[in-house]
Amino acid sequence: MKDLFAEILVDVRGLPGSLHYLVPVSLAGKVQVGCRVQVPLQNRRVVGYVVSLSGGAPEPGVQYREIAALLDEEPLFSPGQWELARWMARHYLCSEVAALQTVIGPVLHGSPGRVKKIYPVLGPQGEPDLRRQPGQQKVWQVICRHPGMTRRELAAAAGVSESLITTMLTRGLLCYMLEHKTPPSCTPVGRAGGRELSLSNWQQLALLEIEKQLQQGRPGVFLLHGVTGSGKTEVYLRAIEQVLAAGRQAIVLVPEISLTPQMVSRFQARFGDRVAVLHSKMSETSRYDEWQRIRCGAASVALGVRSAIFAPLNNIGIIVLDEEHETSYKQEESPRYHARDVAMQIAARHNALVVLGSATPSLESYSRALPGGPYRRLVLPQRVTPHSLPPVFLIDMRREWQNGAGGVFSRRLLEAIGERLAMREQVILFLNRRGYATYVVCRECGLVLKCPYCDISLTYHNNGIMRCHYCNYATSAPASCPDCRSSQVGYYGTGTQKVEEELQVYFPGAGILRLDADSTARRGAHQEIFQAFKEHRADILIGTQMVAKGLDLPGVTLVGVVNADITLHMPDFRAAERTFQLITQVAGRAGRGQQGGEVLVQTYTPEHYSLVYAARHDYEGFFRYEYAQRRLLSYPPFVRLGRVVLAGSRQEEVEAGAAYWAEQLNRLIVEQQLPAVLLGPAPAPLNRVRNRFRYHLVVKARGANVVRQLLARARDVGSGPPWNRLLVAVDLDPQNLM
Repeated sequence: MKDLFAEILVDVRGLPGSLHYLVPVSLAGKVQVGCRVQVPLQNRRVVGYVVSLSGGAPEPGVQYREIAALLDEEPLFSPGQWELARWMARHYLCSEVAALQTVIGPVLHGSPGRVKKIYPVLGPQGEPDLRRQPGQQKVWQVICRHPGMTRRELAAAAGVSESLITTMLTRGLLCYMLEHKTPPSCTPVGRAGGRELSLSNWQQLALLEIEKQLQQGRPGVFLLHGVTGSGKTEVYLRAIEQVLAAGRQAIVLVPEISLTPQMVSRFQARFGDRVAVLHSKMSETSRYDEWQRIRCGAASVALGVRSAIFAPLNNIGIIVLDEEHETSYKQEESPRYHARDVAMQIAARHNALVVLGSATPSLESYSRALPGGPYRRLVLPQRVTPHSLPPVFLIDMRREWQNGAGGVFSRRLLEAIGERLAMREQVILFLNRRGYATYVVCRECGLVLKCPYCDISLTYHNNGIMRCHYCNYATSAPASCPDCRSSQVGYYGTGTQKVEEELQVYFPGAGILRLDADSTARRGAHQEIFQAFKEHRADILIGTQMVAKGLDLPGVTLVGVVNADITLHMPDFRAAERTFQLITQVAGRAGRGQQGGEVLVQTYTPEHYSLVYAARHDYEGFFRYEYAQRRLLSYPPFVRLGRVVLAGSRQEEVEAGAAYWAEQLNRLIVEQQLPAVLLGPAPAPLNRVRNRFRYHLVVKARGANVVRQLLARARDVGSGPPWNRLLVAVDLDPQNLM
């Protein structure tokens, strides 16, 4: 028998490329491309992925070691998924194994046929005495009545956190048993046939253009530019109906997990069990099951957040990115991919259509939809309801301060809230900052209490804890200053918790809910809060950017922006764009019902162009102004950016390393005569995070290939001492320069 050799992508950090191994006779016919194997590497065994098989030795005369074990009976990934991973590795300058693991993530972490079930453990003394631990006693009672629950099911049934279940498992009061679970059904089911809405003339025109492109069977990109409430989702649904009727499949992406339940309900009402949901808040078992339903053809619509772009569909006809402008579509860890770019690659391979939807498209996308560009723009300029967009009024907080109203709320906003409550209407208040007070300072010596691991002030929360929102360090608020021992410790700045507290003073009879990362930490909490507000079990909803998009609440007639300046003055060239987008999006939550509505925006800079254009609902005006600014300063979309971030535990070492990197990159620019500019090195705006000092460099160039060439050089510069002690991150088209 002729020897068979396998090319193995080895899961070892720092090892570039793949290695070749001999397939032993015992595994001949079993090892397939796409399977995981164990292979010897030096004096240990490591996991690898089979990416090709060949009948001859890659290098004759070389002694090849044998594969030690086969870990999978069937392939975990297809040739198409492997090709996509290779493209990601080249495009985003990451390792092939990291790219592949991202592409097939759920199948690596899920359980292929067994699930952990929990059972009670009776000790020699019988049932444990848990009278002084009511939470554990409740868990014990539930599991004794219903043995064999999963940890998540048990926590939900007992009304406790999953960490309490873990504690009881550690104490030996409960135990795990592995049981075979019923595999996900691979039988396709029919559509649910939910009620279709009548289309406006603008929706019909947009859908007609999409249908024409689908009939041609060629890849293409549409920018569906529709104001808030214009019915973009219904256009998505109708287009997907056409795709499914042709026997093809669809991917729909939303930017945040918080938007998923609302989209799921609409899509399942229309397509039933043909919809599979993928996002990171699902249990690994649930994600694995949904992945397998997609893979075996039972589900033909994959709906989820950024990572759902990798759903294992084999005949994709359309990919939708809702709220395409959102930065959450860009992953901040390696591989630093953008779901929009990956969608373009997948669509090209499947001859599929990409639809980018937004009321406030990113400047990059809108510029590509200008006449002669690669995208085609479809417009939905009007809401589907008879009501027009709500009027937006800018409140100058400087005048409020001069007139003696220097608190969280202006007099006009308080009056408007009172009027709405008197009429039994609902209010949304937006503040993109959670916690109670944004910084704590000693009024005697001026000490600002900062995180010991990050260059950031600690945020005070109303449970008496100060927390770092970057590394999650937490400590109790001090009664006196740690430096001068003064008792004059002050709490300044405003977060959502403080807004909630002050509203309770002004409007003691109002029902108030808060929607932020703190209030939604528990699984399912977001949907509970949203549902309670939708059913008018509360009058006022306070929230961070979770309330700024996707919520369709006809009872809301007033939206108040507590502080529009938070994002406006960030050290980022996109600050004005993001402020415009946030204000426009949150304003779109008002006036969707019969009563109409209005929006009040509190700001200390009412003359800023981003706020002026947002108040007019004038995207084109904002685009023209910002586009001219970007052209003048050579920022995207006129150039491509690359960012290099160096981090280490010693500041002087990081600073010296950044200077060395800059020298190497500038040398490459001169030697190769590259049309590029290097900015920096400079301390990153967040100079220290998780006890690592950070410096960065930014590359500007007209073409992505030039940026990628410089980033590749930056990635490889510090492979040897002394620079190999530094962490180096390279990012093509960064969305975050902090």
